[in-house]
Amino acid sequence: MDIKPFLKSLPNLPGVYRMINQAGEVIYVGKAKDLKKRVSSYFVKTIVSPRTKMMVGHIDHIEITVTHSEAEALILENNMIKSHMPRYNVIFRDDKSYPYIVLTGEKFPRLAFHRGTQKKGNQYFGPFPNTNAVRESIQLLQKVFKLRTCENSVFKNRSRPCLQYQIHRCTAPCVDLIKEDEYKNDIKHASLFLDGKDSEVISQLTYQMNEAASSHAYEYAALYRDRIQSLRQVRTKQFVSDFSASDADIIACVEEAGEYCLNLVMIRAGRHLGDKSFFPKNAADIETQDVIETFVAQYYTNQTIPKLIVTQQHVNQSLLSEFFKLNYDIEVKVINKAIGDKRVWLAMAQKNAQIALKQKLMQSETQENRVEALKAIFNLSESFSRIECFDISHTMGEGTVASCVVFDKGNLQNKEYRRFNIEDITPGDDYGAMREVLTRRYKKIATGEGIKPDLIFIDGGKGQLNIAIEVIQELGLSDILLVGIAKGEGRKPGLEQLFVEGKDEPIIVKKDNVGFHLIQQIRDEAHRFAISGHRAKRAKKRITSSLEDIEGIGAQKRKNLLVYFGGIERIKNASIEEIIMVNGIDKKLAEKIYDYFH
Repeated sequence: MDIKPFLKSLPNLPGVYRMINQAGEVIYVGKAKDLKKRVSSYFVKTIVSPRTKMMVGHIDHIEITVTHSEAEALILENNMIKSHMPRYNVIFRDDKSYPYIVLTGEKFPRLAFHRGTQKKGNQYFGPFPNTNAVRESIQLLQKVFKLRTCENSVFKNRSRPCLQYQIHRCTAPCVDLIKEDEYKNDIKHASLFLDGKDSEVISQLTYQMNEAASSHAYEYAALYRDRIQSLRQVRTKQFVSDFSASDADIIACVEEAGEYCLNLVMIRAGRHLGDKSFFPKNAADIETQDVIETFVAQYYTNQTIPKLIVTQQHVNQSLLSEFFKLNYDIEVKVINKAIGDKRVWLAMAQKNAQIALKQKLMQSETQENRVEALKAIFNLSESFSRIECFDISHTMGEGTVASCVVFDKGNLQNKEYRRFNIEDITPGDDYGAMREVLTRRYKKIATGEGIKPDLIFIDGGKGQLNIAIEVIQELGLSDILLVGIAKGEGRKPGLEQLFVEGKDEPIIVKKDNVGFHLIQQIRDEAHRFAISGHRAKRAKKRITSSLEDIEGIGAQKRKNLLVYFGGIERIKNASIEEIIMVNGIDKKLAEKIYDYFH
């Protein structure tokens, strides 16, 4: 992405940012008190952490959501981490998985910090952004619900209450100072609280307080009163909680320079899950009301429909309500005269839409300049549009993979990317691999199937370019410009040489030429796509072969192991007891697997 104009367009407001790779996967979610300062910090030359550098190298684009406050950004960040489980959030915070809170499955469940494999019978809550957040939450739950946190070995051998009981942080189930049903009721309330249903917890505690007071059990009534007060003190106010419907969508639409952006804020089960921006095509000269109504009709075809939809602009409420009733037999309330907190949420959705549209317009303008500069480098016609770029990746000839990435209509078209497994060549023969992939790619196009590119980039020098020329001529294709992109001296970026079909000497282009930057972007994307495919192929081969060496493990058990543990490294580090938890693995086979890796 062209980072400078993007960073320049960011607001100095609190919010959440999502880093997304070329495949459309969210690889990192973070919160910020000031989005502009925080996101910009990832793109300075003084980054020390190799993990951060690696993550930044995989970013294709960044999406942001503006929030009312930093506290709300934290809540939204946690919800998004739960939803997306981004790999850099999980792996690269402290080289461990995210921490959770666990309520164990014993007769008197234990409240504890947890990291690692999750076991059946326990309740897990999280993930939390860091260890401190978990420990603070555990302290809060101890204070309010007085749950035990001691290890089972300690719990089973107590003869009198410990210090936690004396400071009112535990009800001492270890020595039967609380009945089992009363303790389970506390566990139920703690579970509801961790699920974000704090209002429900307060309602139940209020009912129990009133019941106790009516029965003249004033000591219990005071206990419930203190818990209610503690919960109210620590509860962070969320505007979402004031909605009459627990499921709602808020839609704002903005227009600039003939382009529209709709921002959809999603609330489910009373929680703010995040937002998404949409950019309708062919919306020029259409009224905003029509844009929103068309969006609603199209978007909810394959989506969960909320009970409430709040729009910023006036729309035909009866029309949309009738639409949902007729098509889905669902009663949906549509509001466009928002008051109170709904107006605040609409303002946030509008701000997000304005920012997203501004960024898109800036990016579009920059990309258009790049395309025009690229045309000038090669003297391309005005009708020029489509570029395809090829790269080969392997390790000492092993697992050869070729990639083809497509640039068309002013952007990379990742849905049209293709990988090719190269098998029928001498290992390490890059020329043979290039010949095979180009033949396979353009054989069908030569017969009239598919779209013929205007320009083909080959990641390589004169040798690879000559192979490409031969293949294209053999297939009888014409009107395609072929260009080889050779690494420069010392393989340094900016020193690449461009070898063009029909010219003996490479074209010299200045480093600051924006058309040259576009060439580098497309070449780098082809390289990334090829090497990621090669690594996956190599890893799959090695993982499969290592598990295949263990007697008694077939295809289904291999799959079960890999799905359960998420990779060969976790299988290697697993205990026998953990391996037994996998479907189809008995104790004898678990011991065999454990012995194989140890």
